[in-house]
Amino acid sequence: MKKIRFTTTQIILLSFLLVIFLGSILLALPISSAGGRAVPYIDALFTATTSTCVTGLVTVPTFSTWSVFGQVVILILIQVGGLGVITVMTGMMLLLNRKLGVGDRLLIQDAFNLNTLSGLIKFVRNVLFGTLIVEGIGAAVYMLVFVPEFGPKGIWISVFTSVSAFCNAGIDMIAENSLCNYATDPVINVVTSALIILGGLGYIVWWDVLRVVKRRSPKDRKMFRYLTLHSKIAITVTAGLILIGAALIFLFEYANPLTIGEMSLFDKLQVSFFQSVTTRTAGFATVAQEDLTNASAAVSVLLMLIGGSPVGTAGGMKTVTIAVLVCSAFATIRNKRSATLFGRSLSEDAIKKAVAVVVMFLGICTAATVLLLATSDASAIDAVYETVSATATVGLSRNLTATLNTFGKLIIIATMYFGRVGPISLAVALGSKNESQNVVSEPTETISIG
Repeated sequence: MKKIRFTTTQIILLSFLLVIFLGSILLALPISSAGGRAVPYIDALFTATTSTCVTGLVTVPTFSTWSVFGQVVILILIQVGGLGVITVMTGMMLLLNRKLGVGDRLLIQDAFNLNTLSGLIKFVRNVLFGTLIVEGIGAAVYMLVFVPEFGPKGIWISVFTSVSAFCNAGIDMIAENSLCNYATDPVINVVTSALIILGGLGYIVWWDVLRVVKRRSPKDRKMFRYLTLHSKIAITVTAGLILIGAALIFLFEYANPLTIGEMSLFDKLQVSFFQSVTTRTAGFATVAQEDLTNASAAVSVLLMLIGGSPVGTAGGMKTVTIAVLVCSAFATIRNKRSATLFGRSLSEDAIKKAVAVVVMFLGICTAATVLLLATSDASAIDAVYETVSATATVGLSRNLTATLNTFGKLIIIATMYFGRVGPISLAVALGSKNESQNVVSEPTETISIG
């Protein structure tokens, strides 16, 4: 009997499917329901998918539908999905003192899309410990608000919210309207934004910043120049998008009485800033998304599509991808031989990968939008908002998710899954070496572009 061998791409795809399936079975049990009666399996499957894919779209309210057991299952799915199934499995093997073989190391390398096999064990340990430390600090600060308000239950709410925020899941167990009750609370805004940004920047940026801080004097004002090109791009694009997004939303919503129109100037600023941050695949809402102006909704869609940075907990096309693509486009327009960023030339391989990721994302969004419009009564803007949010694993909705029929739910489930694992599998596929080295290339012929 021939032994079945799975590629690293197939293992990653199947591991997410297995976790989603197991999660859906647990959530479909009566013990997971707050009322003691099993929820419909389609809603259990939807919740398991949105948790594992750290999306945040929900068909049933998290705070009132699920029991403590169900909430624990959801939290575990969020943590596993945010860190990555392979990372969690590796962490368990390390705890059991099991040695990792070459195959295990290759799987970790592909899961994180790293360029080397050296230092992988240390990298995974740092990821796990770093995540626990940041989530722990976030939970501790949340308790300053939630414990006085909810009593002992506030501890659990704080832990759940911290993990969900850092993993960019956007699922909360406070109220049906997400964090809208805390729209003007500075502590909630600052802590949640910080967790989202840290998770979205990516672990590679963390270690690179720490490396520079350790080796350079705090008085050195040129510390930024010692960072790697990846970190420079991720930090610069992240900061730029957040500030530009916040400014545009502040401008477009300034006089909107349904969102920030009646707020003080300070509250308008912090709500606009939070909206810009949360669209970077986090999914928490402090204003009802259906009340946004069309201009703000368009800005939010663009921010959702771009998302966070590689090798982090965020989704989307990623900041580095967009920076490479835009830089390449401008280089072509200016008739330059190569695209450069921060004094470094971008490789042709990086540009090709960026194009592939963008095409894949837009393809998934387009297909999902057309199917959703064909099977529901949703408006075009609501459908686009929903599918972009699902593909980029954001979790923001214009109040459409809960009204979806069975076909609509299945479409969004598939969209969330492909949006989460698609970039990973694509990166692995593009990063693998061509087995045939002696392939005769096809003849080249000039075509017209543009």
